[in-house]
Amino acid sequence: MRILKLTEQERENILENLLKRSPNQYGKYEATVHDILEDVRENKDQALFAYTEKFDGVTITADTFQVTQEEIAEAYTLVDPSLVQIIRKSLKNIRDYHQKQVRYSWFDSQPDGTLLGQKVTPLERVGVYVPGGKAVYPSSVLMNIVPAKVAGVDRIIMTTPPGKDGKVYPITLVAANEAGVDEIYKVGGAQAIGALAYGTESIPKVDKIVGPGNIFVALAKKAVYGHVSIDSIAGPSEILVLADETANPRYVAADLLSQAEHDEMASAILITTSEALAEKVSAEVDGFVQELSRQEIIQKSLDAYGYILVAETMQEAIETANAIASEHLEIITRNPFDIMTRIRNAGAIFLGEYSSEPLGDYFAGPNHVLPTNGTAKFFSPLSVDDFIKKSSIISYSREALELVHQDIEDFAKAEKLTAHANSIAVRFEQK
Repeated sequence: MRILKLTEQERENILENLLKRSPNQYGKYEATVHDILEDVRENKDQALFAYTEKFDGVTITADTFQVTQEEIAEAYTLVDPSLVQIIRKSLKNIRDYHQKQVRYSWFDSQPDGTLLGQKVTPLERVGVYVPGGKAVYPSSVLMNIVPAKVAGVDRIIMTTPPGKDGKVYPITLVAANEAGVDEIYKVGGAQAIGALAYGTESIPKVDKIVGPGNIFVALAKKAVYGHVSIDSIAGPSEILVLADETANPRYVAADLLSQAEHDEMASAILITTSEALAEKVSAEVDGFVQELSRQEIIQKSLDAYGYILVAETMQEAIETANAIASEHLEIITRNPFDIMTRIRNAGAIFLGEYSSEPLGDYFAGPNHVLPTNGTAKFFSPLSVDDFIKKSSIISYSREALELVHQDIEDFAKAEKLTAHANSIAVRFEQK
């Protein structure tokens, strides 16, 4: 990996380079996505069947569109029972973590006759998109469905592209069933997002769409936002490791590569105060790359978006980490908890040398659907909050309103909204 001295100019260059990975750079595909969405809006199921045949090479009909209970049962016979048990252990950790996020309605009444509160209501219908294609991600199935179930969503509808045999990956079906999905449909790509956003004869319109996908899925989610809510428009994966001279270079190198293998646009960055560590990590990376199965993808990722930055001070390293606002941030230092208190921007923070990033991907419990491309400065991980909505509750007695009615009327008149003022005033007209 390239080793650079961390300077203000180098920081700006890296930030500019990382922004090239943003989904906002996908403009050349927008017209294609728009046409697909309009076709689905107009032709509904028939458009979905046509696109599935065109893009996936599979003929789907109204009779084979929805995954059946028989297909789910068959999936269990095709997945190693030990893996099913691992999925169940992971699911329990994810559920336990998200149950601590549950919010409740609250009301606050005062002796003067005012009652204020907040009513928390789960979303009615949620769509979960699950990619197919080159890789299978049962962990993402759990991470998207479980918080929706914990929140109390009435109906969770999953869409995923079928394989060439017209079936869904068995492990995807097992994970979805274990997590508590209600319906699964065999459709992927932008057309699946259109179906969830607008509704078809088979797939109902949902209130929110969550889940990762390719460029076309990301652009489709962006386009339908407003018709429905979405979780985020996710960019390529990224990891940033903050380390000092106490870090184990072999551990650091392995952790950097755990994200570089996702795709060629993934980013892996080490910021350290130790030149010796930088050199050792670079050597370990070179050794690992020769051994790992996704060698070509890893090397392209490192060449384009991989950096080892040597900082003069840990404060300088922390400031750079906050500027990058990485999806995953590992802190492997003498006192990681102290460093953590000075981190403002990160999707998930991993503390200490035995808390490597894949722990969060698969098993620990916190959600692995995280903000990318610097959006950790203002976005949070997927959570139970994403599957609820809140309504304000306001109730005043006549006596309570009488105490403040003139203030409200004066405020409304100051904004030249006399009908607003009148709505209060009529309640206190002299008879």
